[in-house]
Amino acid sequence: MTTGPSAGARQLAIECRAEVPALTRRLLSAIFTDIPEWTDYSAVSRDDLRAGCHSYLERVLDLLAGDVVVGDRDDVATAIGRDRAAQGVPLEAMLRTFRLGGRVVWEALLDRAGDLSAVEVRTIGPAMWAAIDGMSSALVTSYRGAELEQVRRDERRRHSLIEDLLAGGAQDAKFAAGAARELNLPVHGGYVVVAARSGRPDFELGTEAALAAVGLRSVWHDRVDAVVGLVSIEQRECSVVLEHVEKRVRGAAAVSPVVAGLAQIGTGHALAVLALETLPPSARGLVRLEDRFPEALLLRSPDLTELMIDRMLGPLLELPAKEREILLSTLGVWLAENGSAAHAAPLLHCHRNTVINRLQRISSLLGRQLEGQRSHLELSLALAAWETKRRQI
Repeated sequence: MTTGPSAGARQLAIECRAEVPALTRRLLSAIFTDIPEWTDYSAVSRDDLRAGCHSYLERVLDLLAGDVVVGDRDDVATAIGRDRAAQGVPLEAMLRTFRLGGRVVWEALLDRAGDLSAVEVRTIGPAMWAAIDGMSSALVTSYRGAELEQVRRDERRRHSLIEDLLAGGAQDAKFAAGAARELNLPVHGGYVVVAARSGRPDFELGTEAALAAVGLRSVWHDRVDAVVGLVSIEQRECSVVLEHVEKRVRGAAAVSPVVAGLAQIGTGHALAVLALETLPPSARGLVRLEDRFPEALLLRSPDLTELMIDRMLGPLLELPAKEREILLSTLGVWLAENGSAAHAAPLLHCHRNTVINRLQRISSLLGRQLEGQRSHLELSLALAAWETKRRQI
């Protein structure tokens, strides 16, 4: 079991306190070498660094003298760790400084140890390095805590900036300039906004870094109901940019048309979310709003959508579930195949005549002809409206 320093060693520490200013100068001289990463104190003023070294050396001597008790929450080391983390000094540089300080104190104690016995001298080293270890531990704990808090502040700041962008805040030119600077995005130029449902791994991890690797600036943001990406076109063809984005999609996502600059991000976000809401659960890949215009229009007009469903498909929806699904599926596939029963039959796994018989049944129930451009348009919209409504139930 290691014992503390003898009374004579403690007296040495008390006497060395008078030398702290000189020891501080020795430590400052020892800190700076020709290896920059060991001495990265560029963000610390000389006076601030000198004060920190002085406080540290004084605390080591106080600990050896028995005036304070070493612990993992040493207030001097804690304050140094917190301040240096805020200034961006590498932790490795700080730990090296603590070790150098220990050496400076050790040499000062040995210089005064002429009257001490060998046994008394041997008690100094373990006690001193125990004190330095405790202060180093407190330094690391404080430094890491300050780093974590800074990361959290940065995340909160980033979250707030992106939320304001999505809400249209960049229409204010001053805000747009500040947000662009902090998020490393251009104020002007084309953007697309990408949206995917929250809680689903629809994008590969590291999408922002992967796009940056091909020269595309973007930010990706987790919201309660969606994951949103703001992607700068960077004076490229939109289709080329979307190819890079689509490579990162695992499930389904929707993308807005190109909008002009950060000022229109709010509009782009609304359009991307609208496109996302039109997607069925089975959808895969990156879907453009332009490919979902009918469904998007129906979502924007819920009252009209409800009326269309009732007027266009009402009699079919009143049928027993099994028959209803068969007829609605037949109608949908037939319309998708441009009114060709022959093409629809293989997709429905039945004979062409079966398709024709089902279509006649549908026509009779609805009281209208199914052929014709207008009928195709109205029935297609009604089916899209019914699918959208069914997903929301």
